[in-house]
Amino acid sequence: MVPKVHAGLEMAAGENNNNENNGRSRSIIDGKWMKRANVFGERMRKFPSVAWKTTWSVGREDPRRLIHAFKVGLSLTLVSLMYLLEPMYHWIGQSAIWAVMTVVVVLEFTAGATLCKGLNRGLGTLLAGSLAFIVGYIANACSRVVQAIFIGAAVFVIGAVATYTRFFPYIKKNYDYGIIIFLLTFNLITVSSYRVDNVLKIAHDRIYTIAIGCGICLLMSLLIFPNWSGEDLHNSTVYKLEGLAKSIEACVNEYFYGEIESSGEDKSSEDPIYKGYKAVLDSKSSDEMLALHASWEPRHSCHRFPWQQYVKVGAVLRQFGYTVVALHGCLRTEIQTPRSVRAMFKDPCIRLSAEVSKALIELANSIRHRRHISPEILSDHLHEALQDLNTAIKSQPRLFLGSKNKHNHGNSMFKIAAAQVGQERQGKASGFSLSSVKTDSSALLEWKTKRGCNEHSKETEGKSLRPQLSKIAITSLEFSEALPFAAFASLLVEMVAKLDLVIEEIEELGRLACFKDFRPDDNIVVTCEEPRVDVMQNHLPSHGDA
Repeated sequence: MVPKVHAGLEMAAGENNNNENNGRSRSIIDGKWMKRANVFGERMRKFPSVAWKTTWSVGREDPRRLIHAFKVGLSLTLVSLMYLLEPMYHWIGQSAIWAVMTVVVVLEFTAGATLCKGLNRGLGTLLAGSLAFIVGYIANACSRVVQAIFIGAAVFVIGAVATYTRFFPYIKKNYDYGIIIFLLTFNLITVSSYRVDNVLKIAHDRIYTIAIGCGICLLMSLLIFPNWSGEDLHNSTVYKLEGLAKSIEACVNEYFYGEIESSGEDKSSEDPIYKGYKAVLDSKSSDEMLALHASWEPRHSCHRFPWQQYVKVGAVLRQFGYTVVALHGCLRTEIQTPRSVRAMFKDPCIRLSAEVSKALIELANSIRHRRHISPEILSDHLHEALQDLNTAIKSQPRLFLGSKNKHNHGNSMFKIAAAQVGQERQGKASGFSLSSVKTDSSALLEWKTKRGCNEHSKETEGKSLRPQLSKIAITSLEFSEALPFAAFASLLVEMVAKLDLVIEEIEELGRLACFKDFRPDDNIVVTCEEPRVDVMQNHLPSHGDA
């Protein structure tokens, strides 16, 4: 009887423990869900203000975005009338959906991009419809089996040839979207002709509905507050030059006046120096895309405006920007020149950077106002600053060549360390001799044990020796406290050399684009304007084509 009572008590205690554990787990889960619910409620409470701030900032950065949104909405409303109005629906029918899809896909932010996609879509649809009608006409003259074989062969041949032509550089650059539309339309009409008798009506409906959609897109892009790709490319080149000028000046001022950050602190996203040259480094794809779209625009097509020269200017600016990146890196290196040493070369470096920035801003103003560069863009002040920097460096040879005492001190430390290592190795080697080797198994075991200990001691010796060698290497580098500054100064001189390449490309741009001549009485305002917005942020990618 007593064991049963004990068993019952144990079962009751176990149930109580299980209930307590279940209660704890439920409370933990409930706490987690309450925490998640509170976080979700806090986010929903903040959502209206965050959404309003985002909406306001996007429109404030570039008001053209709001205008483009209204243009797209108005275009979709116009093409939807073909569905909503009874007379137009009876005239067009279900094919009106192609006009709506055309507006969604073709209408882009700039007029050049809309023209490029619209003409590609229209031309591809026209060619595909014509070819599909010819294939269907020939196939209808054959028997049912031969008709299927002929349509299949035509789809294979046309599809393979059209896809192969997409790899041609000129086709890929200018007409890739048109070939995609050609393949889609051709296969749609040709395959449908096997089951549908009136293939001519299919081709006719698709062609004129797409033509209506393209026409509405072109009217909206060209006549109602047009945005030009050429203007965006022109302005982005100006902003890149000004951004580089601001980065150089800010970088040199921070080097001599500000607090230099260590490499461990990553604040590049908020750094104004980084923002200045970031647009230059990321500009290759945007420059090429804008130049391509600008070549389609009617404003400059009559005399073939040299948009590709803007791409070459962008390439030279990227090469110049790499030097600015390296100059910025000098502010974040672990080894820094003492402030007292930097102060010796402050004036020539600041004057040199100011002259380079002034030249970049003058180049930006010449492009902005479409005029040739001033003949005095590389003034005597720039060469004087270079000469002063050279003289200042030559006046302090000990900083760059090092003192003899420090050099001898480093060699002596290296010799002392080497002597200590030699003595340690000799002492270790003397702990084992061939005379201690015996012929029995115990002697062999003892020899193996000593050998293992000797190898372990060598490994420990090597590990302990590395910090000594690192200290010796650092001590031997202390002979030149100005070595980091030498890298900084060499990058400044390198920028002056690369500035000539930038000037040459911009002079060529002015010659090809027929910029107006420079007049001495022109007012040269050396100021930097804040870039309105990155032009790539206005490019909305197409996630699907139809």
